[in-house]
Amino acid sequence: MGKRVLLADDHDVVRAGLRSILAEIPEVAVIAEAQNGREAVDLCRELCPDVVLLDVSMPELNGFDAARKIVALDPAPKVIAVSMHAEMRLVNEVLKAGASGYVLKSNAASELAPALNAIFTGRMFLSPGVTGSIVEQYLRYELSQGSSPLAILSPREREVLQLLAEGKSSKEIAATLCVSVKTIDAQRGQIMSKLQLRTVAELTKFAIREGLTSL
Repeated sequence: MGKRVLLADDHDVVRAGLRSILAEIPEVAVIAEAQNGREAVDLCRELCPDVVLLDVSMPELNGFDAARKIVALDPAPKVIAVSMHAEMRLVNEVLKAGASGYVLKSNAASELAPALNAIFTGRMFLSPGVTGSIVEQYLRYELSQGSSPLAILSPREREVLQLLAEGKSSKEIAATLCVSVKTIDAQRGQIMSKLQLRTVAELTKFAIREGLTSL
């Protein structure tokens, strides 16, 4: 049986390009496409794909937290992050979230086939574009709770932070996450306290700098 792939990227042209590349790989079939991280998680629960090609920067739910939710499913799909960025910090975060591979969009045509082969034979795949000094830094990097400013936030707080940064109101966030507005307001206060930030504008700048959103 062929490998079933789910594409998750908020740009139509990128998904079309990835779909075209995958069409040339034997025994690989694209079964669904998602335009944001939350939709990707929902489709994984519904369709149980073998692998998810996941953009790192997406609206609603970023690739880091989407990957964390996806690899926690049973059965758990493999996740390959597909990004235009080669920064060690982003590679580190997505691998910590449970991704099995990291492919640069600029190299997708030549790297997707070996990436899929690697993860389905129990190995990891890192784009040559993020190797060398970047991977050397990563291998020396301490994967601890204090490794990133985001580490002091809970997964739910990161979700709330991203949605706040994307301009959602407390009411809209509460509806998305199925909690009360009072809960969201309390979590916003906790986030500001932990990050020592005072305004939503400061939260937005922080979320963009840390790769939670590309706005």
